[in-house]
Amino acid sequence: MYSYVTSELRQLVDKYFNTSGKQSITGHSMGGHGALICALKNPGLYSSVSAFSPICNPMECPWGQKAFTGYLGSNKDTWKAYDSCQLLKTYSGPALNILVDQGAADQFLSDGQLLPDHLETACATASQKAIVRMQDGYDHSYFFISTFIGDHLHHHAKFLK
Repeated sequence: MYSYVTSELRQLVDKYFNTSGKQSITGHSMGGHGALICALKNPGLYSSVSAFSPICNPMECPWGQKAFTGYLGSNKDTWKAYDSCQLLKTYSGPALNILVDQGAADQFLSDGQLLPDHLETACATASQKAIVRMQDGYDHSYFFISTFIGDHLHHHAKFLK
């Protein structure tokens, strides 16, 4: 999916739509993790990035450790290239404009899988601007995304003009 999103899909969109050449990226859960790493691994490619309930620090959560071991093997140095908190440590591109929304009632948050506080800390340490919002009463559902997608579209529109 990484090469499809960062290369093939972009080429298709540019071919069939009148684009400005600026791009943003967003995603939910694992896709939110993907959006963050796509932006961090490709400095300057995206004007902004947003995510709903992203898996922020997979190296430090049970799901991420299981998935990384299965897909990447047991060498944790290899994992760093797919963990947004690790990528922030070496990111040297233009400032990203990051927006993250997290439901406070999300079962994956309470299970220690998402770790948005780790992303906030990593962004602060890297002097990277990020807005991380905890939304009371929301979980990991479509209703959560549908409630706040307008905010994410406005966020991206500011940087795509």
